Amino acid sequence: MIQEEEQMETKKWYKDSVLVKLSVIAVLILALLIPSSWIQSLITEREETQQSMRGEIADKWSGKQLVQGPVLMLPYKKTAAATTFEVAYILPENLNIKANVKTEMHHRGIIDATSYTSKILLNGNFARLELAKLGIDPSLVSYDKAKLIFSISDLKGLKSNPSIKIQNQDYTPEPTYNNDGPFNKGLQVAFAMQKDTDFNFSYTLDLKGTDELSFLHIGKTTDVEVTSDWDSPSYSGRHLPDTHTESKRGFDAKWRMLFYNRPFPQQWTNSDTVLVSKAAGDAVFGVKFSLPVDQYRKTMRTTKYSTLIILLTFVSLFLTELIRKQNIHLFNYILIGAAMVVYYTLLLSFAEHLGYDVAYLISSVSTITLIAWFTSSLMGNSKIAILFGAILSVFYGFIYVLIQLEELSLVIGSCALFIIVALLMYFSRKINWEKH
Repeated sequence: MIQEEEQMETKKWYKDSVLVKLSVIAVLILALLIPSSWIQSLITEREETQQSMRGEIADKWSGKQLVQGPVLMLPYKKTAAATTFEVAYILPENLNIKANVKTEMHHRGIIDATSYTSKILLNGNFARLELAKLGIDPSLVSYDKAKLIFSISDLKGLKSNPSIKIQNQDYTPEPTYNNDGPFNKGLQVAFAMQKDTDFNFSYTLDLKGTDELSFLHIGKTTDVEVTSDWDSPSYSGRHLPDTHTESKRGFDAKWRMLFYNRPFPQQWTNSDTVLVSKAAGDAVFGVKFSLPVDQYRKTMRTTKYSTLIILLTFVSLFLTELIRKQNIHLFNYILIGAAMVVYYTLLLSFAEHLGYDVAYLISSVSTITLIAWFTSSLMGNSKIAILFGAILSVFYGFIYVLIQLEELSLVIGSCALFIIVALLMYFSRKINWEKH
């Protein structure tokens, strides 16, 4: 008889022990991290699929465009008796670029990609040659075999055949072959250059592309102006525009670059890799026509707070259980945890169709309503549903604010967590941690 009473007391202690139940809840929270990590993997997979589909759209339309050139190529002989030609490369003295960009959206299923068409006017001049600096005898230069070469990164983006004017004469460029020239892909014009003189050039590119338009700072002085109807530009490269204005109607940006900022010289000989080297990337700048909201990035950041939300929800539920002196079975904790995990799949699926903000509202309201109703039914009190719904609303609202305020998220999050810990200390100070 005494032994049976001792066994009953032991069972009652395990049933009523606050510490035991907290330990089991802690294990449950850790177990819920597993499906949370699966959801993060799903988000990454969906984002990769999005990038792949955007790549397919760009492949069919035209990819990112990098406008390069022009470069003057002059063949010469080292000596009068030489039978082979060397090549001198000379860059423009001044290069002026004006681009007017019209954007449009391409849709493929739930994937959006930003494409554009652009009229790009390029003009400038080459100064009188200073071949002596390169150790070249001007009499050994074949001026009649000069070439002017320029490039865009995706030639499929040309909507019409460009025409280039050199020394007041019109020429039709042809593609370069076998990587002949300073660019991997280029267009070239062969012309007879006048000796000991400077000359002007101009041409227009009727161009289309996707996501980004960039330029290579190739002139001794390079001036670039880009105007567009895109209202949320992101400037790329190591050089921000000197002046820029943005509005709902679009943006206007201007760059003025001096040759001190270039990682290559004004002229050189024989090496055709100077402008495509890794260092040349420092001279590339431009604008990205990226979508202003990345649903996957925001959803991923939200899932990283899943542990915090589950922890706070379980702590709130546990304190409610202690205050009401009503026992909630651990299986019910599991169901509530499952609802909070499913919340993130709802958020991801709705965000792909409706955008992050609307998806967050729908998913949060649905989850809060479900958990509040379930808690109310467990405790038989409608006021509990209102209280618990308000608590969850504060939690999800807090996370939404953190997601929106990227730069201040650490400060706000740290202060909020400090307040939460203080509240937990206040409400738990009179709890009997052995029994309740």
